[in-house]
Amino acid sequence: MTYDFRAIGKKVSNWGRWGTDDEKGTTNLITPERIIAASKLVRTGKVFDLGIPFDANGPQPGGGRINPVRLMSETGHDQHYPGAFHYADDYVFMPLQAASQWDGLAHVFYDDQLYNGFPSSDVGPHGAKHCSIDKQAKGIIGRGVLLDIARLKGVKWLEMGYVITPADLDAACAAQGVTVGAGDILLFRTGWRTKFVEDKDANGFMAGEPGIGIACCEWLRERDVAVIGSDNWAIEALPGEIDGELLPVHMVLIRDMGMTLGEILDLDELAADCASDGVWEFLLSSPPIKFTNAVGSPINPLAIK
Repeated sequence: MTYDFRAIGKKVSNWGRWGTDDEKGTTNLITPERIIAASKLVRTGKVFDLGIPFDANGPQPGGGRINPVRLMSETGHDQHYPGAFHYADDYVFMPLQAASQWDGLAHVFYDDQLYNGFPSSDVGPHGAKHCSIDKQAKGIIGRGVLLDIARLKGVKWLEMGYVITPADLDAACAAQGVTVGAGDILLFRTGWRTKFVEDKDANGFMAGEPGIGIACCEWLRERDVAVIGSDNWAIEALPGEIDGELLPVHMVLIRDMGMTLGEILDLDELAADCASDGVWEFLLSSPPIKFTNAVGSPINPLAIK
């Protein structure tokens, strides 16, 4: 099938929906009323950490991004303070999108425009003047839903390049007895993180991936999903569906719909628990770090059941 990502982007566009000066996009759908409703999903107090470790053993093979580098600036040695006091300090050097992360709305653009029509020239050496990740500082929190596509297909992980379709998403909803609706934070599991943990092959992890196809953009727009996240590194299937275009799903979701994307999550423990108790919805809380004018942020999302 041939896709015109620009035509799809125009069809699902949210430009102007929340005003011409809006820089938050679909997180506007996470209303106070929906947060209150999501808080009532906490019944057992079980907490699931969806972030991967931030260390040298991460999935970045080097090049454009590296794994985090943590250095000690103080260890307590050679310190001479009055009395018994000693201290340790450290700091980190890393790309903001090296591990579990939010993609901000200034992260991707095409035809010289960011989300909501802001010029791409707004992204410069000092960061993004519009649509930066700090605009999401009061979120992201709300009803989370996990769709386990790998479990649906009966595999440990989907094959590289597998394109998840709207039919797959519908089938997962039916199999799990869950719905996806307005203001939801949708997580989908491909098993790609599971593969990395077993293989420990960063180059293999980054060589491609299973993920959603471009037809899923309309599925998400029809349901007014607020945020999407996965255990892969780019949400969408790679190699992609459109020859000559890199990351078309990114372009439609971020630039046209204004949707924040969560990547490189660890969904395995949560998925196992959901399969055990049959509950695939939860309160999810994952605020970004307020890096001023940044286009992404590290995260440690928490799912609470």
